[in-house]
Amino acid sequence: MGAIGLAGAMASLLVMLAMLPPPSSLPEYALLRGAMGAVATWLFFPSLGLTLVAGLLAIGFNRAFHNAGWAWVKLLSGVLVFESGFVGILGPMQEEAERSQQALAGQIDPATLGTALGSERGTLWVILAVATANVVLGIWRPRLTRLPD
Repeated sequence: MGAIGLAGAMASLLVMLAMLPPPSSLPEYALLRGAMGAVATWLFFPSLGLTLVAGLLAIGFNRAFHNAGWAWVKLLSGVLVFESGFVGILGPMQEEAERSQQALAGQIDPATLGTALGSERGTLWVILAVATANVVLGIWRPRLTRLPD
């Protein structure tokens, strides 16, 4: 369930980024950035946490996973997705939503908005690819090198 929510949140954010008006259309930009901040906070983040915790519990409670190489690769990539999600998606989305509201209120210059669109889009695509690879690893379970007992 967490992986479905995570992929859905990332897909939603990618669509919203594609539909994002330029910062010169400040009311529309601020509205969509607020929606993106809400998706990042209330869908992306909980799904990310649920996915990581479920994976850790699955490895912890299932002895067959303790020596499975694929499970450890999945764990490492899951931790990377979690960290990247905080640094590259959740934080910037929330910050840009706040900054766009400040610009709308006349507290900051609107010209400072929208400077990280390319990196946000790139980060979303990379994390979506790694998260998809994690799902594939969990289903396919390739015979990677087994860890010694």
